[in-house]
Amino acid sequence: MNYNQFKESVTLPTPPENISEPLKALWHAANDDWEAAHNIAQSKEGTPIYDRLHAYLHRVEGDTWNAGYWYKRAGEAVFKGSLQEEWEFLAQSFTK
Repeated sequence: MNYNQFKESVTLPTPPENISEPLKALWHAANDDWEAAHNIAQSKEGTPIYDRLHAYLHRVEGDTWNAGYWYKRAGEAVFKGSLQEEWEFLAQSFTK
């Protein structure tokens, strides 16, 4: 699934079955189901892609301290753009 197909999928009632778990988390985040997205991010703590996702989700939550912790664990700098820009950045990264 490419980025455009994934972006269109967020209007569906459920996430597509053939996408990765990190994309499912972004799908849930786009549909205001933070809890489902967070559960996915927590499922593989210590894996950089999941830790990076975890950072974004805590930023969505408004917990910048916790987000900073997860960016550091992922080995990434804190994202400087908007939440929407970060969602798009992650979606593009996860669909490559």
